[in-house]
Amino acid sequence: MRGALVVVESPAKARTINKILGKDFKVMASMGHVRDLPKKELGIDVANGFKPTYRTIRDRNKFVTELRAASRSAGRLILATDPDREGEAIAWHVAEALKRVNDAQRVMFNEITERAVREAVANPSEIDLRKVDAQQARRVLDRLVGYKVSPLLWKTIHGGLSAGRVQSVALRLICEREAAIEAFVPEEYWTVDAKVKREDTLPFRARLVRLKGEKLALKDREEVDRILLDLRAAASDPGYRIADVKRQVQRRNPAPPFITSTLQQEASRRLRFTARKTMQVAQQLYEGIEVRSGTQSATETTGLITYMRTDSTRIASDAVSSARDYIRQRFGEAYLPVRARSYRKGKGAQDAHEAIRPTDMQRPPEVVQAQLTADQSKLYRLIWDRFIACQMSSAVFNRTAVDIRAGEYELRATGSVLKFAGFTALYAEGKDDDPEEAEARLPDGLKKGDVLTMMSLLPEQHFTKPPARFSEATLVRELESRAIGRPSTYAQIISTLQDRDYTARKSGRFVPTDLGRTVNGILVQAFPDVFNVDFTARMEDELDQVENGEAGWVKVVEDFYGPFATDLQRAEGQRKELKASLQEETDRICEKCGKVFVIKWGRNGRFLACSGFPECRNTHPLEASEAEPSGEVCEKCGSEMAIRTGRNGRFLACSGYPKCRNTRSISTGVPCPQEKCNGQLKERSSRRGRTFFGCGNFPECTYASWDRPLNLPCPMCEGPFLAEHAGRNGRTSLRCLKCRHAMPAPEEERA
Repeated sequence: MRGALVVVESPAKARTINKILGKDFKVMASMGHVRDLPKKELGIDVANGFKPTYRTIRDRNKFVTELRAASRSAGRLILATDPDREGEAIAWHVAEALKRVNDAQRVMFNEITERAVREAVANPSEIDLRKVDAQQARRVLDRLVGYKVSPLLWKTIHGGLSAGRVQSVALRLICEREAAIEAFVPEEYWTVDAKVKREDTLPFRARLVRLKGEKLALKDREEVDRILLDLRAAASDPGYRIADVKRQVQRRNPAPPFITSTLQQEASRRLRFTARKTMQVAQQLYEGIEVRSGTQSATETTGLITYMRTDSTRIASDAVSSARDYIRQRFGEAYLPVRARSYRKGKGAQDAHEAIRPTDMQRPPEVVQAQLTADQSKLYRLIWDRFIACQMSSAVFNRTAVDIRAGEYELRATGSVLKFAGFTALYAEGKDDDPEEAEARLPDGLKKGDVLTMMSLLPEQHFTKPPARFSEATLVRELESRAIGRPSTYAQIISTLQDRDYTARKSGRFVPTDLGRTVNGILVQAFPDVFNVDFTARMEDELDQVENGEAGWVKVVEDFYGPFATDLQRAEGQRKELKASLQEETDRICEKCGKVFVIKWGRNGRFLACSGFPECRNTHPLEASEAEPSGEVCEKCGSEMAIRTGRNGRFLACSGYPKCRNTRSISTGVPCPQEKCNGQLKERSSRRGRTFFGCGNFPECTYASWDRPLNLPCPMCEGPFLAEHAGRNGRTSLRCLKCRHAMPAPEEERA
């Protein structure tokens, strides 16, 4: 008979802990929740204090039976599920299923190492019922919204749709951003640079900033032309002179260690990982990897990082000391600040766990790389570098600003030189938006009163740009800043929107689908409060109050349900009006009765239906009316080929359908760059619906690129074509796929 039964969530975690604790412990994995609300009914007694009905999940029945048998022969029941609300709820459900709530022991590991596991098992606590209540409140709220609102969507749009309390608010953010982009009207503006030099220096550029001390905003070419005349005249009388030179030392501090949200953002920027993938790989690193033990050839299974669901930047003092020792040995004393760095608790942070960091400074990335998969290695190095950098010295820059007078005009040139690398010797945080233009190094020795020669004037036209669509990184940042959801739920929110086909990806950015826009429109119209950003943020705050013991979970649900039930009743009464609001009138006439067609929603998407329904039931697929001419001819029947959009992206289809069902990929007309290949690049779609460009001779030729090829030669190497490259900031540049030369896209295209 074993001394203790230990219950964890995953098999990987079970294997790691079993190796640490040994034969006196039996470790079993629950594979997540063992009980939940019933699938085919509400499962909540609204009239009786919102009492939930829990049932054993169908595919967990066998496990629960095995668990009960193991529990009967075990002296101790140790619940070692994850240290968060969900983990606490799983522990409580297991104890309830085993009827051992009173003697169950709760242990939590911030890291799964031998020291941490043994210390936790030796010092157990009780199940935190406040955390259980907070999770229960969230589950009840989500069930009420899902089971009450989804049927309204079925009756209004079509069956099979669903609404989520938090996911729908995230969808609203994406839809509102897309509406802002569509409503955006570009505005013209100009900049004027002057290339200048002192007699004994190399040329440098200065930008026109002021006229008579007032800031300039150049709106059109006429104004620019007048200014150019003045600047040319000023070059000879009174000339260009340096009015002031300001030199200062700037320090840049490192970013704090990772929390869940910042890890997801940075992995998206630098590794192109989705939030879901980031959490999956982080879970593997946390639960245990088999690595070499010290300098010996023997191996041990241990967690390489601390718990990855956290909103705290707090670091244990022994981890800080180990990091400082590592920095001293690898980089030297100059890279070590006098005092260890500490980071403030973020607004709304629960601060229950440490920041995400490596568990052992004796396991740098290069030491464990051979035992990790490629994805594990990338993410572990990212976490390692960020943690070490957060304890390093600041980077130091010498920054120079030169003000230049040209008659009544003032120009400014700035330059920055790295004086001391500090933490940037190891790590620099990625950026979501347009990177700042690199400041050129200005000539040494410039001083007030120096005379400069104006060599040329460089006017440039620009247009203001709309707000960028959300990437995974910027959407996570937006959700966090607005207190929508918790860091542990961001990955699920994003993946749910895609799984439901409410959003799609375009150049790595989220775009609402027609279905997503329609669902959002109905939800916002029918439930203006429930799916409101501020209201949802307040609900998150109230759930935190439940966990802290400041509010009762039943009262929180009760306060939510009153206004929600009122909105639901009103929406049910307006169902016909809501459905009618979805119909779009067209100018196409029904060939059977002469009435106009309208666009309606059905189970398979939008379609054309006669407005004379139900007397006339004539319908047509909407895709047929939206097909784009391609200018190509069907090789099978001679009809015109049309560009259509299907589940897997755009393709060419014969306009003679259904008599001719010929389809093919869209050709770019650009030859494949692979040597000895005579194929052309064609537009194709990945399994996830992302457009890429591959050789038409596949599988003989496997060339593929995410960048759209253009029939333009490279100006540097005269390569066969350039390609449009969509950057992480949503902006487009041109680059050669042969020599990698890059250049900005034409301004009118970027506008």
